[in-house]
Amino acid sequence: MKNLCVEACYGSLNKKNEELCGDRVQIVKSPENTLLVLSDGLGSGVKANILSTLTSKIISTMISRGASIEDTVETIAQTLPVCKVRGLAYSTFMILQIAKDGSGYLVEYDNPPCIYIRDGKETPFDYNEKTIAGKPVRESRFKAASGDTFVIVSDGVTQAGMGETLSFGWGWEAVSEYIAKLGKTDLTPPRLIRNVLGVCKDLYLGKPGDDTTVSVMRLMIPQPVAIFSGPPKNKEDDARIVNDFMSAPGIHIVSGGTTSEVLARETGVSIEVDMDYCDSDLPPIASIKGIDLATEGVLTMRRVLEILDMYEKDPSSQEMLDILDTKDGASMLAKILIEKCTDLKLFIGRAINPAHRMSDFPMELRVKSHILDDLAASMERLGRNAEKTYY
Repeated sequence: MKNLCVEACYGSLNKKNEELCGDRVQIVKSPENTLLVLSDGLGSGVKANILSTLTSKIISTMISRGASIEDTVETIAQTLPVCKVRGLAYSTFMILQIAKDGSGYLVEYDNPPCIYIRDGKETPFDYNEKTIAGKPVRESRFKAASGDTFVIVSDGVTQAGMGETLSFGWGWEAVSEYIAKLGKTDLTPPRLIRNVLGVCKDLYLGKPGDDTTVSVMRLMIPQPVAIFSGPPKNKEDDARIVNDFMSAPGIHIVSGGTTSEVLARETGVSIEVDMDYCDSDLPPIASIKGIDLATEGVLTMRRVLEILDMYEKDPSSQEMLDILDTKDGASMLAKILIEKCTDLKLFIGRAINPAHRMSDFPMELRVKSHILDDLAASMERLGRNAEKTYY
């Protein structure tokens, strides 16, 4: 079975008048699995931030290195600093780990339960309850499948609006029902996070009464994407690269004017340039029958890399989502790669564009294959599969 692609991200609202968030999320990706840890420190502000940061960091480090949950919890109990005011060393935590084959492991301690959405419905876990270092812990092992979504929230979500817009807060059942409805849509994890945080902000009347965090892990539905960029080194290979590219399954994208001309010539179709575009810094896209997106080459691809880098750093920001919804070639290509692509196949021609030999042309723009290598590496960091074929 091909490796499943797991997407994980989170977003938070700080408690009103606090510069630091008392919730902390750690996401650790490895070739074998993706690990997400959410911790909610006692209180708010600096003290809560220290507690949650220590807790999430200890857990993510130990679990990713194969430590048992027993050893991990005992280490936390011995490590957390005791609050002088409350006399407690306390931080909730949630652990969610999903392997490339769909094997899942969940641990919950004093946090709202994980919301598991499959086929638009909330799905219960089979829990095993135990006491570790005096703490009641629930754990579950399960098998996840493509399309499954897991949502872990802090109590700032379930208590949103308490005593203001809602007497007892939003509540876990209402939150779970709302997220299940969102699960029936095509919302990506960052868009789901923005949606839920937006509801929380409204319930708090714009002034969150607690740190509020939403984290999402989703097993992406398989979607191959093929990109053809650059004519082959030998012109006699034009037909072969076009045939290989068009035979590939999934979404088809052509990058580069000369590349588009090669494909149009070999397939007998025409190219129509779309002059209705919104970014004067980037060349326009084109329409080619049988192709989902046709863009300019190097300049556009360089911007795609910038967008992917921004997404890697802060995937759920509203600024990031606005960029992905912009109708220019780079944003449209980046949106496909980020929100749909699980398996990227690059068909790379090694012919050198004479324009890229110009002395005033930036060095990093001269070798397109280097940019495409960076693209493949960026997608792999996002947990996607990437394959390159050169001609």
